[in-house]
Amino acid sequence: MAITLPELPYKKDILEPHISGRTLAFHYGKHHNAYVTNVNKLLEGTDLADETLENIIKKTANRSDQTGIFNNAAQVWNHAFYWQSMKPGGGGAPSGAAAKKIISDLGSYDMFAQKFKDAALTQFGSGWAWLLMKNGTLEVMKTSNADTPIARGLKPLLTVDVWEHAYYLDYQNRRGDYIDSFVQNLINWDFVNFNLLSAT
Repeated sequence: MAITLPELPYKKDILEPHISGRTLAFHYGKHHNAYVTNVNKLLEGTDLADETLENIIKKTANRSDQTGIFNNAAQVWNHAFYWQSMKPGGGGAPSGAAAKKIISDLGSYDMFAQKFKDAALTQFGSGWAWLLMKNGTLEVMKTSNADTPIARGLKPLLTVDVWEHAYYLDYQNRRGDYIDSFVQNLINWDFVNFNLLSAT
């Protein structure tokens, strides 16, 4: 079962001016595609070749002899999840189940936004910030490099990519501006609500 590059859920330029079509062309067409190519090469002839992407990630997590497979498989999954985490005209305060759950578990939307931005901004080097479900409660966490909550049995609801290739063409070293723009203008709360529903 070959791992495939999923289609973007929107045109490459539709997130402008917050993320440019040029950034998406490189990020999706070059970086994400390279992870897909690499993991398929690494899986050839192994007992993981017929596994699902999520099972590959879970079975190779924390195994020093499988680091290459884990890194590339997890990055394929993380990026596919990241594209879904954004939509044109998104961002701002959520509605529906996400709004209620954020208030009950994190205090308020503003407290969520601050925790999420802090996690993304303080992730040293490359990585991700996440809103996720852990033991029935919402939490914000960050992971480094290719690490992903699904390797730990957690349920992601939302992510932002803070590898430099996600924002450098548009924001250079201003990661904070990229994160602010993501939270204010891009978060796909419909996707968060869908994930929240499937987690309960």
